[in-house]
Amino acid sequence: MSDRPARPVLKWAGGKTQLLPEILKRLPGAIETYYEPFVGGAAVFFALAAQGRFKRAVLSDSNPELVGLYRALQRDVDGVIRALGKYRYDESEYYRVRDSALPRSPAARAARLIYLNKTGYNGLYRVNRAGQFNVPFGRYRNPTICDADNLRAAARALRTAEVRVADFARVSRAARAGDAVYFDPPYLPISKTASFTAYDRHAFALLDHERLAGVFAELSQREVAALLSNSDTRATRALFTAFRVDGVSVARPINSNAKKRGPVAEILVSSAACAKVALVSPRGARLRARKVG
Repeated sequence: MSDRPARPVLKWAGGKTQLLPEILKRLPGAIETYYEPFVGGAAVFFALAAQGRFKRAVLSDSNPELVGLYRALQRDVDGVIRALGKYRYDESEYYRVRDSALPRSPAARAARLIYLNKTGYNGLYRVNRAGQFNVPFGRYRNPTICDADNLRAAARALRTAEVRVADFARVSRAARAGDAVYFDPPYLPISKTASFTAYDRHAFALLDHERLAGVFAELSQREVAALLSNSDTRATRALFTAFRVDGVSVARPINSNAKKRGPVAEILVSSAACAKVALVSPRGARLRARKVG
């Protein structure tokens, strides 16, 4: 059995693979419980798990299909792999699967989601107001639909995690000093035409971002290491004026117009407990603490 570290099993618009170095150096080297209330592609969770930087994890999201995927990998990764093996990269099959009723088996539902994600346009996860997946077929040369080794690695990493459907505020309520919380909410749009928050049937609006800022402040008061990413706009900076805000540049190739794809300005917001971090190598050797900056 391979002991390779797990990578995200989904392509995720807004995924954090590119930002991992900046995120990891802002989180503590030793974490009691790691919380990720907007789990998405779980890139940060898998990176921290590979480095052994937490004792346990709580992963959550408002999207039940996404949570169901991670639960299925925890409980029946071989079933997910078998179900994925039945799919082909074919446009007519894609639309048949996309428009069909959801399978009853959790493993089959997880496999369906992975298949649609790997073969749909640009790795988007988008649903309409009825909660129906509505991403068009993607054009790829030879997409990998089933990476069995990585799925098994993800299942091993998920053994340490509790995975549930829950609101970010309710999940974060249990965090205490010694824990860490990473928030990656649907971003505030940088323009009127750039809004994309349809990861589930309920849009994540400005009022939700304001509520999230309140939760972030409460965590900071409890000395929890809290970190948040978002778009770099006047509105987002105004929500977090009491905290350290660092601007970062990330390539986001999700614009429908290829000429407009390129570096996008984002921010990382750190609570007081993230001001100093101790990095831990993949082998567990503690390195010197450094101040972020």
